[in-house]
Parts: sequence; C-alpha cells; structure tokens
Amino acid sequence: MPIPKNVTFVTFDVYGTLIDWETGIYEAFAKEAERDGFEIDRAVLIPLFHEISREIESGSYELYAEVLRRTAMEIAKRIEWPLEPARSGFLPVQRWKPFRETNPQLQKLAKKYKLGLLSNIDDKLLGQTRRHIPIDFDLVVTAQQVRSYKPEPSHFTECARRMGGKRGWVHVAASHYHDVVPCVKQRVPVIWVNRARQTLEPSQKKPTAEVANLREAAKLLGAS
Repeated sequence: MPIPKNVTFVTFDVYGTLIDWETGIYEAFAKEAERDGFEIDRAVLIPLFHEISREIESGSYELYAEVLRRTAMEIAKRIEWPLEPARSGFLPVQRWKPFRETNPQLQKLAKKYKLGLLSNIDDKLLGQTRRHIPIDFDLVVTAQQVRSYKPEPSHFTECARRMGGKRGWVHVAASHYHDVVPCVKQRVPVIWVNRARQTLEPSQKKPTAEVANLREAAKLLGAS
C-alpha cells in the first residue's frame, strides 16, 4: 500500500516509536538489581524483555501492568537474579521519556494532520506517559480498550471504525512485529521507524516506507 496522496490521519505506536522505553526499561532493571548487588547487561536484558513480553501478550488478555510484572519476574528467573515477587512492579512507565525528536516532530505533524495513538498499554499508564507529550491527540486506542495486544488486528480495526474508514490513514511505528506485520495484512500504509537498523529477511513483510527516525517520517509526510 503506497502512502495516500491526501493524507488526513497519522497514527503512532507509542513505546519505542515516541518513547525511549528501552532506556527506561534498562535503567529501572539496573537500579532495582543494584539493591541486591546484581549487575544487569543491557544487551542481554532488552532482547529478553521483548521475547518474554510477547509470549505473555499472546496468551489471554490481562492488563499491561500485569504483563510488565510477569515479564520482570521471568527475566529475573532466566538471569538468575533472586527478585522477590513483592518487588516485581518496579517498571515505572510514567518515568520513560520521549526521544528528543518526538515532541518537535509531533507539533509539526499536528499542524497538517489529525493524530492518533495505537498502543499496547493500559489507559492509566498511557495517561501518565502523555504528560511528557503536550499534544492533543484526536484518537487513542489502547490494549485495554480492545482487550488484545498488537499484532492482533483489533487496534487497527477499531481505529478504522472510529475514523470511518481507512482512507487517508498512515500508521508510524518502530516495531516490525507489532505494527508493520498487521498493517500490511490489513492494507494500512505504514512507515517503519527502524531505529535499531534491523535487516528484514526476504520472507518478512515490507513496510510502505522505512526511515531511521521521526524526523525522516515527518519529512516523508511533508511536515518537516
């Protein structure tokens, strides 16, 4: 699906796309583990976090706060850190900060388009994150609202329903697994913000466009 000639609505994934959650996750783990004299290796932690949280999200729906708690416990188990269950709720979503480019680029885009958020999170936690992003979004769809996690199609189906169709819609996201794949399946144009410089296999779904950061995405959408 090409980018529409007349874009009217741009939606974003939040964590990893607008919010530097990998840094936030690492810092929270490192701080909590330090209490036990345990050292965390970021290069080991982040892939484990993605792997385990995906496994948990693919099961029956539960609030993301619980997904985070269970993910923390399972990571601790695998890296042999004796974390007590009572301390497993240490991941402070409200402290995770936007990438430096996030707010300036959103402000540019907001002058041209309606903006929305499609996020694998709870309404309360997203509300805490939005304090760091002073933009009035026209549409917000969370996992709590649709009771499922991307890459399941519910976020995108609900978004299209609220917008009255897919015409003029472009989605922007950093996760190939959570966002690019379902967008391609549902024929929603998607700009992949490939911050990690991931290389796709020939068999993997290709996005409409690939950029290195939000600045490039805004430029592609004519809002630089």
